[in-house]
Amino acid sequence: MARLKVTQLRSVIGTKHNQRESLRSLGLKRINDVVVKEDRPEIRGMIFAVNHLVKVEEVE
Repeated sequence: MARLKVTQLRSVIGTKHNQRESLRSLGLKRINDVVVKEDRPEIRGMIFAVNHLVKVEEVE
């Protein structure tokens, strides 16, 4: 299964509550945090909610 490397690029200051919770659920706490997650529909949905705050790359 593919994996996604998610990097937080922007701050959560001024964002909506659900966007902050999505970042927290992904495991991102601060700018430049990086996590690698399995490519599943649940993870894709959280990334879609905060796509303006993160960068996503596919990794093996």
